[in-house]
Amino acid sequence: MRYALTVDPGVRDLRTADHLLRELAAELALAEDVFGCTHLVRGDRPRVALSLALPSEPLLSTVRERLAAEGHEVCDGLPDPAGRAVLYPGAAAVTATLTVAQVLTRSAIDRVTVLGAPGPPAPGTLLVTRDHVRPQWRDGELVLTTMPAAGGVLVPFEVPEPTPCCADH
Repeated sequence: MRYALTVDPGVRDLRTADHLLRELAAELALAEDVFGCTHLVRGDRPRVALSLALPSEPLLSTVRERLAAEGHEVCDGLPDPAGRAVLYPGAAAVTATLTVAQVLTRSAIDRVTVLGAPGPPAPGTLLVTRDHVRPQWRDGELVLTTMPAAGGVLVPFEVPEPTPCCADH
């Protein structure tokens, strides 16, 4: 069983949220068994919330207290079940170029999908991670969505340095 909390830092973009999530994990000296996700919050005030899923209630209490003491808005639970994982067991091991089987073996990622493909990729298919692997929670599984790239390899669907909309205007 995991224990979770949500931090609402009021940030509006994923890059800032990713950076803040990693910064908080480092400040709190969180172990690699922690899941840290971003969640898009829609409505009157669109923003990106952060969640941390921790392995124990005592750690949850400690993290909640420390974050609140630093002035962060913290509440128990997850904002939604579909977070985008930035921190997860094995995240540091899924860099460079790996096979799909290696990604599944080395990390908490449960499944790899390919956009437009009817089934999963073959275990030996190469995945060029670009050192940016952001799986998402889907129906209780951590799923990495990929897309085909030149040379018969896959790349994660989310690119590390997205071009802002209308960048050429």
